[in-house]
Amino acid sequence: MHRTIFDTPIVNTALRGMSLVFLKATGWRIEGQLPNSVTKCVLIAAPHTSNWDLPYTLMVAFALRLHIYWMGKSSIFSFPFGPVMRWLGGIAVNRSQASNLVDACSQALVQAEGAVHLVVPPEGTRSKTRYWKTGFYYIALQAQVPIVMAYMDYSRKVSGLGPLFYPSGDIDKDMVAIQAFYAPFKGKNADQFDLPPPN
Repeated sequence: MHRTIFDTPIVNTALRGMSLVFLKATGWRIEGQLPNSVTKCVLIAAPHTSNWDLPYTLMVAFALRLHIYWMGKSSIFSFPFGPVMRWLGGIAVNRSQASNLVDACSQALVQAEGAVHLVVPPEGTRSKTRYWKTGFYYIALQAQVPIVMAYMDYSRKVSGLGPLFYPSGDIDKDMVAIQAFYAPFKGKNADQFDLPPPN
């Protein structure tokens, strides 16, 4: 994995302080903590319904001392923004090559030295959608790392880390449990995502 702003000590410390001040001043509350024993994981970023999700995710990551990498559509990495986006932890995603991306990300997690917290929005898009993509699940399964159920609830101004979830390989059963956890949370544009009813 490439170096990011989260690996830059002075800048990281300064931005953590600024993030804590901003979040507190705007009424946001941060919950949860990643266990010290978890150095590699896949974080679900949900609900994902707005461009505001990225700056808030970065601030929460600073507040919780995470070392995140996040996936974004390749168009936002176009010149001249690419180097900045990558420094912020971005990984360009070509959605037409999703299967290759899962393999590449899982392999990168296995081979990485030090902490790597990979953030993946299961919706895959900010547009209205009703079904989750499963890339985050298979990345964690192949890399044999836990899924961290991270959330951002704009209705209550609460963000943080929920429980760890270890994929069993039974994706149908596991997705029911994961989506049940996210059912109460509302994105900034809450009408952009409705979880499907359970089978």
